[in-house]
Amino acid sequence: MHHWRAEKYTGPERRKYPRWRPRPLRVIVALLLIAAMCYGGAVLYLVTQETNLVFQAGRTLGESRPSFPYQQIDIPRSDGARQFAWIMRAASSDGAPWVLFLHGNAATIAARVNIAHYAELRNLGLNVIAPEYRGFGGLEGLPTESILAADARAAYDYIRNVLRIPASRLVIYGWSLGSAVAVNLASGAETSALILEGAPSSVIAIGQLQYPFFPIRLIMRNHFDSIGKIDRVRAPILFLHSPEDAVIPIAEGRRLYEAAPRDKTFVEVRGGHVDATTADAERFYGAIRSFLIAHHLLPGEDGASGGRLVR
Repeated sequence: MHHWRAEKYTGPERRKYPRWRPRPLRVIVALLLIAAMCYGGAVLYLVTQETNLVFQAGRTLGESRPSFPYQQIDIPRSDGARQFAWIMRAASSDGAPWVLFLHGNAATIAARVNIAHYAELRNLGLNVIAPEYRGFGGLEGLPTESILAADARAAYDYIRNVLRIPASRLVIYGWSLGSAVAVNLASGAETSALILEGAPSSVIAIGQLQYPFFPIRLIMRNHFDSIGKIDRVRAPILFLHSPEDAVIPIAEGRRLYEAAPRDKTFVEVRGGHVDATTADAERFYGAIRSFLIAHHLLPGEDGASGGRLVR
């Protein structure tokens, strides 16, 4: 008599070959590889997009124009590159000091905020010249730190050699990124005064603040290291900065101020990075006027040069 006996179960739970299960180490290594690839891609993006991120150029000149008289001139250059500038003279321009105005990124000389600057500087009794950078305002070229430096120098040479303005009657003014261009220019050229609005100690420092997990100091090509050059500026310096500035923190402006030598003044204004000229116009332009009076570039209230500087 045969006894019935069930065959041994050979279903999924008893496979001849054990089911593959991921090992923890393999998972960790795979995740690290994926993270490294993503990080490397992000670094590559920052490297290839630096021009767009830093300069935000490529804009046309736009349709905005000053409501007061202005003249557009071509700046002669030995390299043959085309560059133009606006000249805006004060109502009483005879003997008036000149301001070389260097604008920031994401703008042109025709930006409304820049035109507002020109208007108020003219009202103070100053002649203004505002050069455009290559890569901005429809000009050909790819902006870099060295190109902006060359463009600012070409405008400076035009003022000195063509307009015949002595350095004792010339003020260099830089706003935002233009402040770094202004510091670079003033560190190697004669000027009677330097005005810096919303100035960073260096663009690398700002980049590191914006991208704290990336080696910005190693991968960035356009350093704009004002803090390393400002000790070579021999002219008195006025710093204008807003505690509400979310683009260039006021701590950056303070760092640059502390590194500056000799005669220097720091004035806090309201309005953030862009709107201080309108939100706090009286204090903003009052500080500029007092600074220029104190350094004998504008007459005081009694008509004589000199006066007390607002601090």
